Amino acid sequence: MAGSEFENTLIDGIYEAAIVPEGWSRVLRDTARFAGCKEALLGTVLDNDARLIASSPEFGEAYEEVLRRIPFGVNERAQRLLVHGRHGFITDKDVFSQDEIASTPLYQDILIPAGYGSAVATAIAAPSGDMTIVHCERSLSEGYVDARGVSALDSLRSHFARAGLLGRRLAMERARAASQALEMMGLPAAVLGLRGQVIDANALFQDLMPGVFQDRAARLAVAHAPADDLLAAAIAALSRPDQPQPVRSLPIPARRGGVPMVLHLSPVRGQARDVFSFASAIVVATPVTAGGGLEAGLIGGLFDLTPAEARLAAAIAGGHTPREAAQRLGVTEATARTTLKRILAKTGSRRQADLVGLLKSAAPPR
Repeated sequence: MAGSEFENTLIDGIYEAAIVPEGWSRVLRDTARFAGCKEALLGTVLDNDARLIASSPEFGEAYEEVLRRIPFGVNERAQRLLVHGRHGFITDKDVFSQDEIASTPLYQDILIPAGYGSAVATAIAAPSGDMTIVHCERSLSEGYVDARGVSALDSLRSHFARAGLLGRRLAMERARAASQALEMMGLPAAVLGLRGQVIDANALFQDLMPGVFQDRAARLAVAHAPADDLLAAAIAALSRPDQPQPVRSLPIPARRGGVPMVLHLSPVRGQARDVFSFASAIVVATPVTAGGGLEAGLIGGLFDLTPAEARLAAAIAGGHTPREAAQRLGVTEATARTTLKRILAKTGSRRQADLVGLLKSAAPPR
């Protein structure tokens, strides 16, 4: 394919991928080839949280490992790219001297041993505050991308900028469609951004503001302080999936004549990130209504309890004391009381009476 024809096809692919995200890997492979590199990345960054799409699964895994070892916020290579100031592509030699490369752990311990170390990249700021980064990489032994290659990539930069903005707007529409679909099922729902802020909330969820939920600038909040503490911990953990995860089903007691609720937080992971690229989670508030006793399986599902915790919680909800519940379950009273403490922590209850009231008000979600 002739050079100009290849470039035109690549430009068409950039705009197509903004609409159909599955096409980004192919576009990035072609972009790497266009730059004379082996691999390429498309990164979106907000508040030092970076999300990557790679030209190949292997390169994506390699760079995810780089970010695990050296997070974006302290990655000197990334930070120098952001502050360089050129509205175009730059190479490593534009921001690092040879001596710095020879003494920087990122190069010597990670990039060069993996067969990389020579990159050409650009950072594009969006009006929303997001940053889009286009990054091509090859081995340091192949030398730096020359001025001709940089100029060729510069010709693509405006297309990546427009496609990034288009993709952002489409992502917002997907978030809105998801929340509205849950509304049709009778469920209050909202889509949260990378910092836990509300991107979109359906009408049922908005009706619960500000009495139950509060749309703060920093993040979604719950008016009930114990539940809000659980939500804050769950949102903070979304950016660290490699760490132990806190409870993601948060009980909210009834307020001012309302009904109790359970707020379920579902992280955006895996292939879902291709669709909801600017979202961290979808939250759904499940109202619970007065009913009979709860089965252990339902209690466990509502509040992320282990089987042993769920059985004890069901016994407590049935009116049994910890001693009586221990006898029924065949465990010691000390074990039952230790388990009860974990249940109280997970459900955001301060006292056993609070727990009983919460569980007795719960019934299968509508």
